[in-house]
Amino acid sequence: MDSEASKGGFGRHRKIMPFEPGSIEGLREASREKAASLNQHVLGYGAQAESEWVAAGIAAPDLGAMRQYRLQRIRAELKRRGYAGALLYDPVNIRYATDSTNMQLWVAHNPTRHCFVATDGPVVLFDYFSCEHLSDHSGVVDEVRPAISWMYLYGGELTEQKVRRWAAGIADLVRHHGGGNNRIAVDHINPEGVEELARLGIAVGNGEAVMENARLIKSPDEILAMRRAIVACEAAMGEMEQTLKPGISENELWAELHRGNIARGGEWIETRLLASGPRTNPWFQECSSRIIEAGDLVAFDTDLIGPYGFCADLSRTWLCGDTKPTNEQRDLFRIAADQIEHNTALMRPGISFRDLVERSAVPPGDCFPTRYGVLYHGVGLADEYPTLPHASDWTSDTPDGVLEPGMVLCVESYIGRLGGREGVKIEEQILITSDGNQQLSTYPLDRRLLG
Repeated sequence: MDSEASKGGFGRHRKIMPFEPGSIEGLREASREKAASLNQHVLGYGAQAESEWVAAGIAAPDLGAMRQYRLQRIRAELKRRGYAGALLYDPVNIRYATDSTNMQLWVAHNPTRHCFVATDGPVVLFDYFSCEHLSDHSGVVDEVRPAISWMYLYGGELTEQKVRRWAAGIADLVRHHGGGNNRIAVDHINPEGVEELARLGIAVGNGEAVMENARLIKSPDEILAMRRAIVACEAAMGEMEQTLKPGISENELWAELHRGNIARGGEWIETRLLASGPRTNPWFQECSSRIIEAGDLVAFDTDLIGPYGFCADLSRTWLCGDTKPTNEQRDLFRIAADQIEHNTALMRPGISFRDLVERSAVPPGDCFPTRYGVLYHGVGLADEYPTLPHASDWTSDTPDGVLEPGMVLCVESYIGRLGGREGVKIEEQILITSDGNQQLSTYPLDRRLLG
């Protein structure tokens, strides 16, 4: 692609001189401008979502400021670790760096889209064929080039040749913008890519470490976007709860959350964690064709990527039908709710990860063998660093750290007796503030089970 970036400078790709009316280049530019103006991120999230955000009193984030903040976070982390740039393949990391999307789930397992962020230089997005218009809205992408995909689907037994062509382009960017530094951070890459970059003198380091630390502290605009994603998620949860009646299948009920998320401009749901009745113990059954019966507990974990690409990771357990809960159901629910309340109260800036888990409430003895795998985990555009296990599961290779203002974590509880019939799942999303914490999730717990 003929651009300033390919000649050693950088700046958004643009036409150098007016095109003749009706010329191929003129038509191509007009087509791109039309497509860019109709991008989903330009059109916004629609009247339903916007009205719910107004009703909740959540202002719109300044997306321009948010994008600049993220880019600064990445570059500061690259500079701190001594890298010339980052090469990103994870679509969540590309979203963080560019705030652009393209077939997010497909590119998560088909590496056909990647991005180079120079520590001192341009952001170059390598996108799928004829997709240049998908990042025109972002204001932080300096150039778009066609991606060279060297997965076997495209390269077959000639993959090695594609790898060489791909690596030559990356090495050229590093030489132009690295200032003599040939170290780059890469989040996901196959071995042949590392080997070919090494042959060209480019050393590869851990891009996940760069990006997880960059994403760790959220800006005020990111918090606004996350709040909006949670409002959208909880509205969809409300529609889901209204649909919950004896006789509905788990799959049908789960589909309501998907429908509500997509209707509000959300993106996808990462798991299928919804179970009912005896399938709630042990946890981690994926939702099924089972018909939900009156008196069943129904537990789920949203794991939802909503508007603005933000994760709303909430769990609730409901009682199906108009029946009264059993004493066992109430006991399990109360243990879970009390654990969440106690552990949330501990979350404050300055507390170490280890101290936090040492002081946390844990399930009682007959529920401990079926405990959830973590007590807390970070959350942003998806589940993020850190992940904090129970104190008894802490090992010599568990990283310690400190909670800081601007971090967002989920606090988790699963309570089910070993060999018992049912279990309860609750999870809340918590912002660490300068003087404590603030719960971002607001969906009420089932009062019948709290009684």
